[in-house]
Amino acid sequence: MDSFSETPSSHLYHIEPGNDTRILEFLLLGLSEESELQPLIFGLFLSMYLITVTGNLLIILATISDSHLHTPMYFFLSNLSVVDICLISTTIPKMLVNIQTQSKVITYAGCITQMNFFILFIGLDGFLLTVMAYDRYVAICHPLHYTVIMNPQLCVSLALASWFLTTLHSLLQSSMALRLSFCTHTQIPHLFCELNQVVHLACSDTFINDIVMYFGAILVGGGTLTGILYSYCKIVSSIHKISSAQGKYKAFSTCASHLSVVSLFYCTCLGVYLSAANNQNSHPSATTSVMYAVVTPMLNPFIYSLRNKDLKRALTDLLGSKPSQNKLW
Repeated sequence: MDSFSETPSSHLYHIEPGNDTRILEFLLLGLSEESELQPLIFGLFLSMYLITVTGNLLIILATISDSHLHTPMYFFLSNLSVVDICLISTTIPKMLVNIQTQSKVITYAGCITQMNFFILFIGLDGFLLTVMAYDRYVAICHPLHYTVIMNPQLCVSLALASWFLTTLHSLLQSSMALRLSFCTHTQIPHLFCELNQVVHLACSDTFINDIVMYFGAILVGGGTLTGILYSYCKIVSSIHKISSAQGKYKAFSTCASHLSVVSLFYCTCLGVYLSAANNQNSHPSATTSVMYAVVTPMLNPFIYSLRNKDLKRALTDLLGSKPSQNKLW
């Protein structure tokens, strides 16, 4: 039998005293079980991974090397690039290893760990986009007080608060998953151990998990989106008061890249979870998850660099090895 069509067997679980079945391993079904498609999928995702890491790493190096980019906006952008590298590194390398070794197996500990870090980094994406929206709000609505309000201490505090809150959220969701018992159904129709997929494989009661999971999604996802929408409502109101068309365009252009990334991130996330609701155990959910778990981190550097003259200049200087002075904003 082809290794890409393996099914759960006795080596995936064992019976402990009291006839309680404890899962040892899961099977990640990925995008396709067709063995002839695996080299194509491997090449595609390896290319996307390398592009994502390279693009985001260039953003980080450009913001560090160019003194003109030592501002709050680029500080948060470099943080977002770090998180995007971590996000895609949480899922894709394991998938590539499984394809290369012709195995679909991920251990129970590995699955919980992967799920924990994925929740952490996807939540961080949302929080950082919210903080960046606040930064744009201050820059447009309170330009004269911008440097006073968005001081280095506040920027670092906002970044640390984002890490702290999302770490608590990911640990809560992961610890709730640890209380579940899994029986013989070990196939996850996904690229990685996604929380909703794993929880609904359990043979124990998942009611409390569902409550915590949906509450967390509303609090983190809904809370960050509300913060972004509030900031942009204030921004639109301020732009509307600008008399000249050129002034309006200039004010809006500072938000265009961020707004594009926000739209891509939240629209793909919403699409994934609507798809998951309608196709709980099918491959369409795995296919749509590629958009926010892989494509969005890959496109972010392009969106910001193509629409930002300062960043394009810094990248040109970086790739051309032109030295620039280094100082804090």
